[in-house]
Amino acid sequence: MNPIILFDGYCNLCNGAVNFVVRHDRKHQFRYVPLQSLVGKKLTSLFAVPEEVDSVVLISKGRMSIESDAGINILEILGFPWKIFALVRFVPKNTRDRIYRWIARNRYRWFGRRSYCRVPTAEERILFPETMEL
Repeated sequence: MNPIILFDGYCNLCNGAVNFVVRHDRKHQFRYVPLQSLVGKKLTSLFAVPEEVDSVVLISKGRMSIESDAGINILEILGFPWKIFALVRFVPKNTRDRIYRWIARNRYRWFGRRSYCRVPTAEERILFPETMEL
């Protein structure tokens, strides 16, 4: 199963992060699912994603990563040169997650909010599954 990035489809920052990963994922290994979608809701239930998590979640190799760990793991999967930024893992997790939550709390104010979820282009459609057959 491909790694799945669950993201807030209404958040401009989250959509920007997804655009970044789509652009740099040359192997097309990731799949992208808005948290607000039917598939997103099923996956959050299946993987018992905490209710307060509403920004980015990574599901890879049957495990869930949230907050700063999700971002770090995504960079590692992307490979070189992005993997270098995963060195932030050496910052204590509680510090990383506090910063992550602060940005997540303010993301709509700082980056704005869409009135609709991201719509993939025709070329990207395969990367954005609309059913649980991932």
